[in-house]
Amino acid sequence: MEMLGLLNLTTTEIIIICVIALVLFGGSLPAIAKNLGKSVVEFKKGVKDVKNDLDIASSEDAKLENKPSREVSIEKAESREAAAK
Repeated sequence: MEMLGLLNLTTTEIIIICVIALVLFGGSLPAIAKNLGKSVVEFKKGVKDVKNDLDIASSEDAKLENKPSREVSIEKAESREAAAK
């Protein structure tokens, strides 16, 4: 329940936090923001790649389910040969 108190920040408190962050990190804040942005982009690419892999795998599974099994094809061929004789 204590974490909920952090969500109710006033404008003054947000400004104070930003000033403290600026004093502590100084000139490295742009570099930190840039690295954070790159990390988010890489994470999104990874999620997209995983999603594409899952889509491909599910489409391949659907193709396999629609194909008749080899055993059924062999049985049909044998029954055709028997009918032809």
